[in-house]
Amino acid sequence: MRLTTLLRRLLGVTQMYVKQVEMAAAGPLTVSVEPSWRRSRCGTCGERAPRYDRQPVREWRHLSWGRMAAWLQYAPWRVSCPRCGVKVEQVPWADGGSVFTSGFEELAAYLSQVMDRTAVSRLLGISWVTVGNIVERVVARRLDGARFGKLKRIGIDEFSYRKRHRYLTLVVDHDTRRVVWAGKGRSAETLGAFFKQLGPGRCARIELVTADLASSWQKALAAWVPHARVVFDRFHVERLASDAVDEVRRSEQRRLDPADAKALKGTRYALLKHPGRLKPGEARRLETLRRENRALDRAYELKEYLATILGQATPGDAPELLEEWLEWAARSRLAPFVKLGRTIRKHAEGILAYLDTRMTNGPVEGINNKLRVIARRAYGFHSAGALISMLFLCCGGIELAPPLPTRI
Repeated sequence: MRLTTLLRRLLGVTQMYVKQVEMAAAGPLTVSVEPSWRRSRCGTCGERAPRYDRQPVREWRHLSWGRMAAWLQYAPWRVSCPRCGVKVEQVPWADGGSVFTSGFEELAAYLSQVMDRTAVSRLLGISWVTVGNIVERVVARRLDGARFGKLKRIGIDEFSYRKRHRYLTLVVDHDTRRVVWAGKGRSAETLGAFFKQLGPGRCARIELVTADLASSWQKALAAWVPHARVVFDRFHVERLASDAVDEVRRSEQRRLDPADAKALKGTRYALLKHPGRLKPGEARRLETLRRENRALDRAYELKEYLATILGQATPGDAPELLEEWLEWAARSRLAPFVKLGRTIRKHAEGILAYLDTRMTNGPVEGINNKLRVIARRAYGFHSAGALISMLFLCCGGIELAPPLPTRI
């Protein structure tokens, strides 16, 4: 086997000739290379183009060989592209504008999926900012451009990435369980930007949307996909009922005398827990509390009955049962549940749609948890763009493997 062939295989780059190898006693390995194609290609669009003039010699950092850093060396041509103008030619081992080979960037992105950025920078000997730039380039290169093509059922949620109400809006494909879009903010305009990018044709194929009760998203959904069935997340509705119970508990604690209010101390989680998960002591305390406080007893019954409707009612019986619950909440003389009843009546169609479809925002909430781990691992993100790149890298369906030999 020729030395150049051996080196080309060791470098792991096709469409490339090895011209010369230099290895200093205590320095890096430098390999002079050139593309194997005869006609140069535009570094922007990839089309063949005539050469214009030659640039000085450049170097690209490649995967290290053991403890020895490896660099590829080449003097690229500039080409006169009919479409893009005068551009630096394309090289097969790296993206345009990068000083790292594609193999090195794939390794850095793979490590970024499972490690914090500081550890990656120390391991590879590059700066912290460079790791982020590499992640953005790999995402741009590897993110599926056809991810919008088959969207039929999507989930929408928000994620708080910084203090002072800094949010991202996430859109997840329910069929692939992958993030397909993310944008800064949580307004109707933010979600509208997604549908605008989707286009009228692909918007028409959206059949179902799961979301919470945020009014801003409902406005965008009504404007862009009025034909789609909107399913409001069941667990979000149940959380609103739990919040109403907790508000009743707090108001009772303020209303009662200090001696009587002491009996309510430490009962919050007993009131909010699922009855089947109560410990024996909590169950006894809850029974005593309900017997002695009529307002909390009514609030607890309202919460549990709503959960029963959403969890066990059939689609045929649910409208009548929900109407009974709404009438009960309206005459309960509990302000939080009167308010909750008005909210549920306004969104009853989307809430009842859950019983037909059994679709929830669970996959989106799961990705939210992964995103929270990513943000915590990085000790927070200053910009939404950096977090969105990491989100697509880890949850956008980009599958990377370490450029290492597989075990046979």
